[in-house]
Amino acid sequence: MSGKRKVTIWNEYRHEQKNEAVRSIYPNGMHAVIAEGLGDEFDLRTCTLDEPEHGLTEEVLNETDVLIWWGHLAHKEVQDEIVERVYQRVLAGMGLIVLHSGHFSKIFKKLMGTSCDLKWREAGEKERLWVVNPGHPIAQGVGEYIELEQEEMYGEHFDIPEPDEVVFVSWFEGGEVFRSGSCFKRGLGRIFYFRPGHETYPTYYNKGVQQVIANSIRWAMPTGDKKPKYGHTVPPLEPIKEKGSV
Repeated sequence: MSGKRKVTIWNEYRHEQKNEAVRSIYPNGMHAVIAEGLGDEFDLRTCTLDEPEHGLTEEVLNETDVLIWWGHLAHKEVQDEIVERVYQRVLAGMGLIVLHSGHFSKIFKKLMGTSCDLKWREAGEKERLWVVNPGHPIAQGVGEYIELEQEEMYGEHFDIPEPDEVVFVSWFEGGEVFRSGSCFKRGLGRIFYFRPGHETYPTYYNKGVQQVIANSIRWAMPTGDKKPKYGHTVPPLEPIKEKGSV
């Protein structure tokens, strides 16, 4: 059994099958390119929407340290039972990396508790992702910014809760800005939302983007903390005398 940390890459895998332009960029799916960009540091598994249980069985999730999520066309097709399964694993400590249009996924909206809506425009604009938190582990080795010659624009206001930390802010040719790298904690789990990755551009081949995804996996790894105990409890340290009601 591998001693490497286990990462599951989940991709809807619909665009690549339906759109020749997307298939020409990602012939084996975006999940395959993301996996290739991560090298051999992690024990990688990929799964897609149309597999039984979307590939996210109890066994797979229980063996996953960090889950990467990309979806767009078929958010509504993701079964609520599977969403709840992922949600509980995040609360228990599994890391979650949500990419690009995954902001509208059921799991991200459930974890955020907001609409997660935003402005968008597909015009092949230049994007610069500026590092605004250079000491953060997710920004390690990235430099001052990542430049993408063509990307879809996402613009503020991004309807998410106030992030625990913002690592990247994007600027686009049209003038908009966007919180493109935002960190959250829910229960024992760490969540990172990373904006770039529109299917008609070769974003996941970019070395800087690959670096950020690898860094975010390391950051989101389970800490090993135990789930707090809830409900009725007895005094853990000092006995107390029984008192009558007043």
